[in-house]
Amino acid sequence: MNAEIIAVGSELLLGQIVNTNARFLSQQLAVLGVNVYYHTVVGDNPDRLKTAIEIAEQRSNLIIFTGGLGPTKDDLTKETIARHIGKELVMDQAALESIELYFRKTNRAMTENNRKQALVLDGSHILPNDHGMAPGMVVEDDGHIYMLLPGPPKEMEPMFSQYGALALSLQLETNEQIVSRVLRFFGIGEAALETEIIDIIDRQSNPTIAPLAGDSEVTLRLTAKHIDLNTANSMLDELENTINKRVGEFFYGYDNTSLLEELTKCLKQKKMTIAAAESLTGGMFQQELTSIPGASSVIKGGVVCYSAEVKQNVLKVKQETIEKQGVVSEQCAKELAENVAALVSADIGISFTGVAGPEELEGKPVGTVYIGIAIKGRPTIVEKLNLGGTRNANRIRTVKYGCLYLLRYLKESQNAK
Repeated sequence: MNAEIIAVGSELLLGQIVNTNARFLSQQLAVLGVNVYYHTVVGDNPDRLKTAIEIAEQRSNLIIFTGGLGPTKDDLTKETIARHIGKELVMDQAALESIELYFRKTNRAMTENNRKQALVLDGSHILPNDHGMAPGMVVEDDGHIYMLLPGPPKEMEPMFSQYGALALSLQLETNEQIVSRVLRFFGIGEAALETEIIDIIDRQSNPTIAPLAGDSEVTLRLTAKHIDLNTANSMLDELENTINKRVGEFFYGYDNTSLLEELTKCLKQKKMTIAAAESLTGGMFQQELTSIPGASSVIKGGVVCYSAEVKQNVLKVKQETIEKQGVVSEQCAKELAENVAALVSADIGISFTGVAGPEELEGKPVGTVYIGIAIKGRPTIVEKLNLGGTRNANRIRTVKYGCLYLLRYLKESQNAK
């Protein structure tokens, strides 16, 4: 099944909102084994929408529409499709009763145009809207499947997940099980990762590999099809092992996780606590870590030590270190990590000191960063980075590298036992 997603709404073309619906649907359709080859955005104009439909019909047998199901005059998706395929619009009684109930519960007067939201294509399969008013629908005509979904993501996403995906699965007419797994990597660019596994990508067929870069990270979506679910998962296991033999040092987790989530999980499992001394990151590590549910059990606290005075007076970095080696140095990072752990009695101390930009500091170029990691009973390590991004990008990447290095150090220490 080849699909095209048509987003309807002039606000998308004007840049007033971002088309997150297409991204969500593409991800969900990939799991179902549906190929998405085209994304189209069209304004609230019946003639242009009709043209978009005609073009989509020439290249796709599944066309999914988002938006244009509301009560106002510019909501014209189902009216345009009804005329195009020669279907009548009929009142769906269940949808109408749901809309009327909403207005009674909210003690608001229901205007006549709200009844329009309960109109559906005659003979269509109705997709209930548990988070709004206008129902979605699926209708088949002349070899094409048309799926109509509401525009607001808070309505569209649960409608597709709960009802739309099942409706499409029934249309696929296959006994194959489709399983996807996302591998997450940090510390290696998309081009470098592809170079390492290009021969694997070139010979892919089943399972398939789909690389995606974003926010200093790279992901690989692996998808396998087989009539037996266990076999499909075994196929993914084998492919994952092959990939990680090449680039496993940069792999940190699966699906929608993050480096901070994985670090929190690891610290919880080991029942270890952490403290942070932050110079160039200005508290970003602690802010991001405390946004993870359950972080209170692992983070003791920390110090934002932006100035040399705070480094020396609060975190007891030696005056000799600051005068001879500077605050952007391996020795300063080492002392910061060790001393912040001692200050709050944490099992682990992590420090971040460096030059975020835009100007160099102590003769060191922008992007020079030192990350110190002190774990009770183990040698303190310091990792040096040479980053080349903007000021904020350097700070974000520094936090992520800190998580990656600490996760590696904890795993290496465990394997050494």
